[in-house]
Amino acid sequence: MAQILDIDQLRTFLAIAELGSFTKAGEAVHKTQSAVSMQMRRLEERVGMPIFAKDGRQSRLTEDGERLVEYARRMIRLNDETLSAFGPRAEAGTVRLGLPDDYADRLLPQVLAAFARLNPAIEVEVACADSQETLLAIENDDVDVAIVTTSDVPEGTGDVIRRERIHWVTSSEHQVHTNVELRLAVGAKSCHWRRMALSALDNLKRPYRISYVSASSSALVGAVQAGLAIGVFPESVIRPGFRILDEKEGFPALPYCEFSLLRSKKANQGMHDALCSHLVAAIGNVGALANGR
Repeated sequence: MAQILDIDQLRTFLAIAELGSFTKAGEAVHKTQSAVSMQMRRLEERVGMPIFAKDGRQSRLTEDGERLVEYARRMIRLNDETLSAFGPRAEAGTVRLGLPDDYADRLLPQVLAAFARLNPAIEVEVACADSQETLLAIENDDVDVAIVTTSDVPEGTGDVIRRERIHWVTSSEHQVHTNVELRLAVGAKSCHWRRMALSALDNLKRPYRISYVSASSSALVGAVQAGLAIGVFPESVIRPGFRILDEKEGFPALPYCEFSLLRSKKANQGMHDALCSHLVAAIGNVGALANGR
């Protein structure tokens, strides 16, 4: 007798494949790690072959597991489309996500692509603005879910989900950081990273000049890449072609920055839960840092 595949097990399996770990998958699909492990054992029994292999303390997909990924995506998509065609579902609809473009460029493409594959019936609309404007959008119910820089909004706003070190950054192809008077590419006066960097240079009595100001991280990244100035960016914004500057080169260590997850009062449906859980699972690292992992 042919085995019948369980959509819930496939959804958990795909979450593991997309997010890279049983723990993160459990956060995304609201299951304990033991429940996730049990589901995967049952799924392996149903397909009749191993889909995970041990790789040290971690698990990786086997070749058959890799093959199963696309089948799982197709089955979940067809399942959700069928249910959507015959009536409304709490997990189907549109979620409006707001965040600064500091994070949108590097974090969102992979994160939202994975979310779309896991939740094909949920559409995500993205609005990029600075943290203060994004907070206002949440309060006015113009967006449902948001990620903001914690230091740029009132204390206690939202839940901190990620922490990253802030770095001085220059182009690996240029030597602008060796100038006696530093040229800086920074955000607007309201930007916490800017205030933090200028304060550090003032304490060192290091001469500097603000050459580029923009609320868009893409513009600041371009100025740094071209060797026109040095910038101050969190780890997630740093990309190939950048070089981190440290204390040996006269640039003091900067503290961590934190990202917070916000949710409007009206964002109380299953689709909002799904996106929030996915964001925490995909980019959250506060718990991992606290545990030293």
